[in-house]
Amino acid sequence: MLAADVMTQNVITVSPDSEVREIATLLLEHGISAVPVVGDGNKVLGIVSEGDLMRRVENDTSSRKSWWLRLFAGHDAADYVKSHGRRASEVMTKDPITIEEDMPLHKISRLLEKHRIKRVPVVRDDQLVGIVSRSNLLRGFSVSANEASVSADDRDIREAIIKEVDENTGVLSDRLNVIVSDGNVQLWGLVESQQQKMAVQVAAENTAGVKAVENNLGFVPRGVGAI
Repeated sequence: MLAADVMTQNVITVSPDSEVREIATLLLEHGISAVPVVGDGNKVLGIVSEGDLMRRVENDTSSRKSWWLRLFAGHDAADYVKSHGRRASEVMTKDPITIEEDMPLHKISRLLEKHRIKRVPVVRDDQLVGIVSRSNLLRGFSVSANEASVSADDRDIREAIIKEVDENTGVLSDRLNVIVSDGNVQLWGLVESQQQKMAVQVAAENTAGVKAVENNLGFVPRGVGAI
């Protein structure tokens, strides 16, 4: 299986000028831990993660330390911008690692482990087309463990399901991950109601070439606002 078979396609992104509060709200509302920062032509410029935002919280805490403790602390311009910046361009991790759609899952896994990252943007002709997270990999590996294979037809089925969900069900497809192998579909991600869960299943079942649908969709936690 390749990145194209497991990646989340409709990626939530922000612009370099997006404010930190806006980014934090997006992470909470969509139940994600990071967002790519994209510029002209949908080019990936960086990533803002929970870790990047936590620097601001840590800075607020450290500012209350005794003056003599701060006296011995080092000062760095880059760290200052990271911890005090108000916009994505100021707090993001710049020039992140990216992969292409044809990278095998085992290579992606090694890449995440080597660089100690949790997700990696997928690009085509230097443009963002998806993102692969650890959870995407685990779902892909669960299919591979059963010695199933993914064909070009499976990729067409996947595209058709996502398009149908996106255009006709009212479900936010950026919260979903669809995996298809030998015509068998696995649905993962979060929806807001039982009706939405069934809508996604029906969309999959009605797609030509689908043999069976395994619906693993969960529900957005209470208290998380709708978008």
